[in-house]
Amino acid sequence: MDIQDQLKKLFPEHISEESPSEEKKAPQGPPLWLQDDPLICKYEKRKGKPITIIEGYTGARSDFKQLAKELKQLLGVGGSFKNEQIIIQGDYRDKIMRFLQEKGFKTKRVGG
Repeated sequence: MDIQDQLKKLFPEHISEESPSEEKKAPQGPPLWLQDDPLICKYEKRKGKPITIIEGYTGARSDFKQLAKELKQLLGVGGSFKNEQIIIQGDYRDKIMRFLQEKGFKTKRVGG
């Protein structure tokens, strides 16, 4: 007897909202415009702290902002979108490049 059966015996009138076999998927935003030129992923230090900069996107500004939001949520770090660049706190070039390549972007690593 598993936990679901035990709960049904204790609370027979309760209706389960989720079935255990369903998997939750992360909400996907609208598809982003993919370009032929690679996105440039740079590493810099500002005020002694490492940052990762992504630049070179030629699509809509709203798409690039959405990409920045997804990256910050994926990594669990802070960042911003300024001057057509995504600035992420910390050195996450490998993870960012892997994420962008899974999305279909071409990437190029610059610096260190």
